Amino acid sequence: MTSNDTGRAAQDQGGQVARAIAVLEAVAEHGSSTARRISEATSIPLPTVYRIAQELIRSEYLVHLRTEKRFALGYKLHRLAVGLHDDLGIPRSVREEVHAMHRDLGMAAYLAIHRGTDFVVVHVSDSPQAPRLSPLGFGFHESPHATAFGKAGLASLAPEEQEEYLAGPLRAHTDRTLVDPGELRRQLAEIAERGIAWEHQEFVPGSSCLAATIKADDGMLLGTVAVSAPVAAYEGRLRHVEDRVRACASRAGRAYRLGAQAH
Repeated sequence: MTSNDTGRAAQDQGGQVARAIAVLEAVAEHGSSTARRISEATSIPLPTVYRIAQELIRSEYLVHLRTEKRFALGYKLHRLAVGLHDDLGIPRSVREEVHAMHRDLGMAAYLAIHRGTDFVVVHVSDSPQAPRLSPLGFGFHESPHATAFGKAGLASLAPEEQEEYLAGPLRAHTDRTLVDPGELRRQLAEIAERGIAWEHQEFVPGSSCLAATIKADDGMLLGTVAVSAPVAAYEGRLRHVEDRVRACASRAGRAYRLGAQAH
């Protein structure tokens, strides 16, 4: 085999992996999906979708719901998620605190882990009565300037890192998204002082989000806990919601610190 043949084979293999990931993401987006809908969402030809789906079923990354003629995520993905949770070091008590906050406030609740300048949502507790904001599911890590936990992370950055991000481009998700560097800079300074971050209809119209920081003993940002709900759900409850989210962050921080001491 020549070097050109080897290069083409590697490129084809990379393309197959990318298509398989695209199929999994399309199924995950809707909980389950038909082959035709996957094809429309990914622009992958329908026969190729069927072939990839069969390979993923054999590997237990997808299951075929025959009576519904749909594909759903397989159980092996749960093992990967558990492994990632273990790698991120999320104590069970922290997940329980986030769920309790969801239950007490009747709002979708989130946990995001921050690693340097990056953050990722690693746990969501919601319900049909208090659903998460789409696409704020497990793995979401985009547009920090437009989300409460993202703003909390930006506020913790060193000045030079913060300025690099504020240099843009800053995407406007709604007509309320702050994209002016000066306004954002002032807001981030206030967030750094208070330890909580609000966004009011900046990510999804009609919804607001509040986040509080989880910090290590040395002040380093470990993560954030947050809630989201329709704007009307906060009326007359702003102080109560703030106090409850702060309490969750405080208890989550204690759990992380105790875990670190145990190791």
